[in-house]
Amino acid sequence: QVQLVESGGGLVQPGGSLRLSCAASGSIFSINSMGWYRQAPGKQRELVASITSGGNTNYADSVKGRFTISRDNAKNTVSVQMNSLKFEDTAVYYCRLLSGGRLYWGQGTQVTVSS
Repeated sequence: QVQLVESGGGLVQPGGSLRLSCAASGSIFSINSMGWYRQAPGKQRELVASITSGGNTNYADSVKGRFTISRDNAKNTVSVQMNSLKFEDTAVYYCRLLSGGRLYWGQGTQVTVSS
């Protein structure tokens, strides 16, 4: 019922920037939090950044100071601005929605940082 559509992934050189966006649609009555997770080959999925309905943010230590998460409540979207990208940021990035005590995941978008 609920769909999360991610956009903005792609190939970027080290030091470059990308902006990922996620639009939620469907039967959404409330949003507790939205965030981004990523998973690199052979590694666990990990939190990148999240933001609650109250505006509190949380970032992985590895991205603090480089990534910024934001929300547009009117459009039910969440975005993350990713600056100073590194090889280690290469992963599939997944949008996550927490709504009404249930978790919803996007299909993922590939981010590749390569020279």
